[in-house]
Amino acid sequence: MARLITPDAPLARFVAADRLWRLPGVYAPQHDTRLLAGALRHEGSLSGLDVLDIGTGSGALALYAAHLGARVTALDVSRRAVWSTRINAVRAGLSVTAHRGRVEDLAGRRFDLILSNPPYVPAPCPRPPGGGAARAWDAGVDGRHVLDQLGSAAPALLGPHGVLLLVHSALSGTEATLDMLEAAGMRAKVADWELIPYGPVLSSRLGWLRDRGLVGPDDTMEELVVIRAEHA
Repeated sequence: MARLITPDAPLARFVAADRLWRLPGVYAPQHDTRLLAGALRHEGSLSGLDVLDIGTGSGALALYAAHLGARVTALDVSRRAVWSTRINAVRAGLSVTAHRGRVEDLAGRRFDLILSNPPYVPAPCPRPPGGGAARAWDAGVDGRHVLDQLGSAAPALLGPHGVLLLVHSALSGTEATLDMLEAAGMRAKVADWELIPYGPVLSSRLGWLRDRGLVGPDDTMEELVVIRAEHA
């Protein structure tokens, strides 16, 4: 069974979509955000740790990590997401350094913990969109366009005892992610999971997903997983 996440008022405050300011098109905190935030809370105190939030969106996870005591760098390819994160940090009275860019821009830096809620939804288009709201979720026909990039880049960005926390849909291949990280020399496991009803995006492409054999004819629930990996 999924681990029971007990109520946490600060967590709820930082991952509630109606509590965060967002420019149009910026990803709003949803089930995956809350699941990853719960896994982050189970890491314990982040006081004095350097944390990187990849694909920060509205900054929900970055703000929560800062609330837990971390020095936080937030990264996103979207200018609107970066500005949304900066404004939310000011409103919350927290220190978060938000940059527009990609993980390769951080070469040479090391972090104690990396968080990511990347695009992971399988989509009919072979390559992810270059802009628009769908850039926050569409990730190629197998949903792994960004996941595979993270698997290549994250181990080198982590310090000797660094931890990676990554959330995605089981439709994108849970075992593929575990195998990828273990091949990179990391110990990886499913730290938490949750079943949720199909949202608007998956519901809009159920026919295509069924044709590819990713969902069954009677399936109505999506499995979200949090992968936890650390250097072996």
